[in-house]
Amino acid sequence: MTDIEPTVDRAIEVRFHGRGGQGVVTAAELLSSAAFDQGRSAQAIPSFGSERTGAPVVAFCRVAESPIRSHDPVLAPDVVVVQDPTMLHIPGILAGLRPEGLLLVNTARGPEELRLTTRPAQVVTVPASDLARARLGRPLPNTALLGALSGLTGIVTLSALQQAIRARFNGAAADLNAALAADGFRIACGHATPGESRAQTG
Repeated sequence: MTDIEPTVDRAIEVRFHGRGGQGVVTAAELLSSAAFDQGRSAQAIPSFGSERTGAPVVAFCRVAESPIRSHDPVLAPDVVVVQDPTMLHIPGILAGLRPEGLLLVNTARGPEELRLTTRPAQVVTVPASDLARARLGRPLPNTALLGALSGLTGIVTLSALQQAIRARFNGAAADLNAALAADGFRIACGHATPGESRAQTG
């Protein structure tokens, strides 16, 4: 687990990158809702650009122990979550990431394969699309990545995240996405089952 925790003096800032159809804005909103349910201040900010499927999408989330007064885009994130690894080489994707921060990438490949081991921030890869295919039949990585983020940082608890997921989705989708968050949490914490891909750190 990293030392990323919100305090009274400073918000933890998370920036999500992905493509249209991957639930990038939903991820920021779920993280914000989970933090709010834990009694923290939280803020989700979508960045409105092209909404077509496959187009780059970015969203932001801030979590703090005191009221949040900033409403600007996140320029110096503590965490960058990349939901599509093909975006890693787009200029600006990793811009401003704090040296002590976390880069969380949706891929079954290790940081060495992605040539990310020279970055000062911690790099963790999680096969979130593979987990989603197994649960949902579709490669929607957002809830698995949120579970991994919870396990790696403690920014929200898994139970709060699952509560936010169940409030957002209905029926089977709620249960499956809550289970998917637990999958991401378990793998990020090093508790993969035999034959299951593990989180990789670099």
